[in-house]
Amino acid sequence: MLRTTVFSALSSLALTGAALADVPRVATDIAPVHGLVARVMMGVGSPDLVVQPGASPHGYSMRPSEASALNRADFVFWIGEALTPWLEGSIETLAADARVVELLHVEGVIEMPFREGARFAHHEEEGHEEEGHDDHDHEGIDPHAWLAPDNGKLWLDLIAAELAQFDPVNADTYLANAEAGRAEIDAAVLTIDAALDPLRGGGFVVFHDAYQYFETSFDLTALAAISLSDATAPSPARIAEVRDTVAELSVSCVFSEPQFNPGLVATVLDGTGAKTAVIDPMGTALPLGPQFYPTLLLDLGQRMADCH
Repeated sequence: MLRTTVFSALSSLALTGAALADVPRVATDIAPVHGLVARVMMGVGSPDLVVQPGASPHGYSMRPSEASALNRADFVFWIGEALTPWLEGSIETLAADARVVELLHVEGVIEMPFREGARFAHHEEEGHEEEGHDDHDHEGIDPHAWLAPDNGKLWLDLIAAELAQFDPVNADTYLANAEAGRAEIDAAVLTIDAALDPLRGGGFVVFHDAYQYFETSFDLTALAAISLSDATAPSPARIAEVRDTVAELSVSCVFSEPQFNPGLVATVLDGTGAKTAVIDPMGTALPLGPQFYPTLLLDLGQRMADCH
């Protein structure tokens, strides 16, 4: 009887170990993608994050633990080379056997080209021509696509389908989690849409041009960006152009970001009545986990609304 009990217990442990071994090991590039994968995997497992909160995605030195996460990954979900160009080589070297999904270019995703100049083109028809400056305009697709809620919902379904095919034992959980995640995004969108209603019809200035997916999703108007990107410092000519835009167009708010020099925002605000607030497209201060993505959208929307 004892031998039978011990054998049954060992068999049960072996089966449990086999089931655990089948749970996909997933590496993600940035916190918003990590949040989407964590929502799909909730109750089954947890993904690894390569680029830690607060670090620039454009250039990053991986820790050994982050390199190890890539090396053992069955899946790598990342925005793509447009956001983290340094990561492409690491994925090819360390995650050669993994299924790699570049989210920015999957079928059905909303893609938007970079905008040009300090003052955005949709105001040229008002008689304000672009002034010359010594910044180099971006080319290609703007990679900040996670700020479009419709992209987030699309990616939830994609992530669930990929993981379900690899791990059919937990397929129903992945698919149900994705469905619940989409509902949470829809609820967040309704809340944000109502909060942002006072901002419509006016304009604001952002620190760097990272928000057009969010703007388009919620019918908002950004007039200009202080910096071309979060990887370059703005020229004096660009700062002067943005300051003139704030004064001429009665800009309601100039948004800064936590990792950038607040003195540049103060220069742009000088002599104007515009307010300022801090927004963050990466959600650096937010807790990681399954609720990260809708929380990021809600945080961004509320901070924008509070600056009105």
